[in-house]
Amino acid sequence: MLLKHGSEVVTLLLGAHESISGGLHMAFERAKEDTCEVLQIFSKSSHQWQAKPLTEKDLEAWQKAWKESGIKVVVIHDSYLINLGSPKEGAWRRSVEAFRVEVERAGVLGVKHLVFHPGAHGGTGEKEGIKRIIRALNEVHSATEDCNVMSTIETTAGQGSYVGYRFEHIAEIMDGVEDKNRVGACFDTCHVFAAGYELRTRERYEETMDRWDEIIGLEHLHVFHLNDSKHPLGSRKDRHEHIGKGYLGLEPFRFLLNDPRFKNHPGILETPPLPDGRNGYRENLEVLRSLISNRDGN
Repeated sequence: MLLKHGSEVVTLLLGAHESISGGLHMAFERAKEDTCEVLQIFSKSSHQWQAKPLTEKDLEAWQKAWKESGIKVVVIHDSYLINLGSPKEGAWRRSVEAFRVEVERAGVLGVKHLVFHPGAHGGTGEKEGIKRIIRALNEVHSATEDCNVMSTIETTAGQGSYVGYRFEHIAEIMDGVEDKNRVGACFDTCHVFAAGYELRTRERYEETMDRWDEIIGLEHLHVFHLNDSKHPLGSRKDRHEHIGKGYLGLEPFRFLLNDPRFKNHPGILETPPLPDGRNGYRENLEVLRSLISNRDGN
């Protein structure tokens, strides 16, 4: 049952991944329209290697829009092109450099969490892939010592040769990172479920969270991605669905939203567009907020 401290409800801060079309600062306007409390963005095109440098004008517009929006937390997701586990030296080096740029951009924008998919081993095996990811993170952190940005490892569904679908993978990467203050984790509900962790009953939800705590530590869980799943438990397929419309259903989100351990953690939607082309975030946020209880269960 959800706890309250005075008039403050103990739950996640809810928001979504918004478009940066027209400039980074435009994401705040979209977030406000969608009733977001928190915001996730790409700091550049997610499908291009190159990043246009941020100008003073860009930064002024960003800071002004953030201040006026009331958005409490901003999270940046890195480019989908980056693969810190790549076995190809050229691709790995290009990914490391691109990730360094992502960290620096997050630092300049005043964003604490840079969420990233750990990477794919490309057939060389999970252990080798994890070693390359650790090496990449340590190199980037060393090159960005002045950035107060946390590399926040997102759980994966385990599609293809991606690592990060077992909690042990996340823990191994974190253990290998030299600067422990620069690394944390993001729990994607769709990915965790698709990877084989059950969340749909109170007992199994608690078992999964206990397992995370034992292997990784709940204190290292900083961000949630809130997505239902188009595919069943253990499918290893990364396909998001609208809240309550997939194989997860509503109960896992009810458990999570009413778990006081995650008070004020950002909970970010990445659900697919509606058939009419709208992002559907407002509707999904309404569903999520309807699941929040208070001390009396109302």
